[in-house]
Amino acid sequence: MAGQDDGIRLRQVVLDCTDARALAEFYRALLGLVYRPGDEPPEAGADDPRGRDWLVLRTPDGAPQLAFQQVGTLPAATWPDDGVPQQLHLDLTVASAGNLLAQHERVLRLGGRLLLDRIDDAEEPLRVYADPAGHPFCVFVSPSHPGEH
Repeated sequence: MAGQDDGIRLRQVVLDCTDARALAEFYRALLGLVYRPGDEPPEAGADDPRGRDWLVLRTPDGAPQLAFQQVGTLPAATWPDDGVPQQLHLDLTVASAGNLLAQHERVLRLGGRLLLDRIDDAEEPLRVYADPAGHPFCVFVSPSHPGEH
C-alpha cells in the first residue's frame, strides 16, 4: 500500500506580478500570512533584490500558501470581459454575510477593486475582486457543509 508521502501534494500557489513585494504585502495584510524567513521587507531605503524576484508567504505555523514571481510585463485580467482571460483565481471564505460586508472596505483599503457583487444572492453570497496586479479573487460566505462548493 502506498504511503501518504508517495503522492503529489500542492506546495503553494504562485502568482506572476510586476511588483512582487507590493502584491505579497497585499495578501500578507489581507490573509494574515507571514513571510518565509529571509523574504521579509528590508529596512526603509535598503535594496530589495528578493522583492524584485520571488517571495513566499506562509501561514503563521509555517505552511506555504502563496508565492509571488516578478515578471517584466503582465496584462491584468479583464474578467468578466473576454479581452484578457484570467488563468487562475483564488477562492477565499468568510464565516458569514456580515463578515463579507465587513471585509469589503478592508479589501478596498488594501488596494483591491470590486468586480462583481452578489452579496444578495440567497444561495451563494459572494464578491469578486481584483488584487492590485489585476488577479481576480472571490470571497464567499463559508458553506455550511465541508466540501460543498
